[in-house]
Amino acid sequence: MTQRGQWARLLGCALAAALLAGCAREAAPPRRPAAGAEAAVPPVVSRVATRDKVVFLAYEDGAGLDPRFRDLVRDRRLPVSLFLAGAGAGRLGELSALGAHVQNRTLTRALLPGLGYVEQHAEICGQRDRVEARFGAAPRLFHPPRGAYDANTLQAAAECGVDAIVLWREPEGRLRPGDILGARAGTTPDLLRRIEAEGYEVAALEDYL
Repeated sequence: MTQRGQWARLLGCALAAALLAGCAREAAPPRRPAAGAEAAVPPVVSRVATRDKVVFLAYEDGAGLDPRFRDLVRDRRLPVSLFLAGAGAGRLGELSALGAHVQNRTLTRALLPGLGYVEQHAEICGQRDRVEARFGAAPRLFHPPRGAYDANTLQAAAECGVDAIVLWREPEGRLRPGDILGARAGTTPDLLRRIEAEGYEVAALEDYL
C-alpha cells in the first residue's frame, strides 16, 4: 500500500470512530446526576405566599374541549393555567391564543412514583419539548399526575428546567390568599361568582411563580 493510501485509511478509521462515538453519546439514556452534582430541586407549591387577595385557577387539558369555557376565557380575559399531558395540544391552541398558559403534566400521564429516574426524566423532558415545539415556549411549571411524586421526580424536574412543581386543592371551604385551585371547565362560572363574593380576584399563576 502506498503512503498516500495508508494516510487515507487512517483518516477513514478516525472519522468512523468519531461518528460511532457520537452515536453512542446520543443513544445513551440520561443518568441521574452524581451526588453533589444535582441541580437544585424545584419547590413543591400548593399555595403561593402572598398578601394579595388573589387565587389561581389550574386546569387539566380536557378543559379545552368545552367551547363555553373558551368563550369565558375570551370574554372575561380570564388568566388560567392549563397542564397538558400527552398529545392533546390541538385542543389548547385557541386557549393559548387567548393568553392561557400551557404547562407540563407528563408525556403519557404515567403515575411517577416507582418509576426510575430515566423514565421520569423522559416523561417530564419529553412533554416539555412537545409543548415548546407546539406553543413556542418551554413550560416552567409542572404538575405530576394525581399530585404524586418522589425524589426521582424532583431531580428529573430540576434537570428538565422546571421552576416549580404545582399541586392544587379542590375549591372547597373558604378561600385564602394564594390558593391554587384545581378547577373544572363546566363549573368555572359558579366558582368565579364565589371568588368575587369573597372579595378575591383571579391572577395568573405564572406572574407569581
